[in-house]
Amino acid sequence: MIDLSGQHIFIAGGSRGIGAAAARMAAKAGADVTINYLSHRDAADKVVADIEAMGRRGYAVQGDISQDGVAKTMMADAVAHLGNITGLVVSAGVFEAGPIDEMTAEFWDKTMGVNVRGTFLCVQAAVPYMRDNGKGSIVIYTSTAGQRGSAVYSAYATSKGAQIMFMRSMALELGADKIRCNCVAPAWTETDMAAPSLDALGREDVAKGFVLGRIGLPDDIAGATVYLLSPLAQFVTGMTLTVDGGMDMRG
Repeated sequence: MIDLSGQHIFIAGGSRGIGAAAARMAAKAGADVTINYLSHRDAADKVVADIEAMGRRGYAVQGDISQDGVAKTMMADAVAHLGNITGLVVSAGVFEAGPIDEMTAEFWDKTMGVNVRGTFLCVQAAVPYMRDNGKGSIVIYTSTAGQRGSAVYSAYATSKGAQIMFMRSMALELGADKIRCNCVAPAWTETDMAAPSLDALGREDVAKGFVLGRIGLPDDIAGATVYLLSPLAQFVTGMTLTVDGGMDMRG
């Protein structure tokens, strides 16, 4: 049984999709949860209501994680409401196609700004609280695209590969502080962000690529996340846990 009792998990990008699923599952396991959102306040409020319905404390903070100082301000606010942060999940990100002959520098910079810069700023803001605790766990959502590349999604794939290298560097740097840092790498997952691409590709065709015969669900990724946040993973750091229904074996 995974037990997150006594923990305060901060989830950047927790109002929808995989982040929201992780917030609910962490609360079910006993954690108090702060979720960050950018623009979907109604969705964030619904996640907080679900957390509180489980008897846990929930809190929502608005902000763009790619902007200087925002993550530090949000986490200070979260700590004032729910206590010291023990776990961080970086779920916020952008996923857009950009063929190389059509891609603009602005498109590239936006992807790197949210997916890479935002990850760095969130981790930097959370580390002091985890040092105060004497331990902590950081989970960054990368992607199988960041492990193998992806045509037409090169900016996204590059940003996700960068997250993996950042995670491994942080695992080395923060290990002495008993702060663990890992990635979860989903393949195609049924989320609002992925829906347009799945619609264009055809869900049945995409599902054929999975050994398990279906596209991933947010709870599939949330389960791996909660494991990495928990004491069950106390000797796991610097790893990328691929949650892809066997897709990698199909090439």
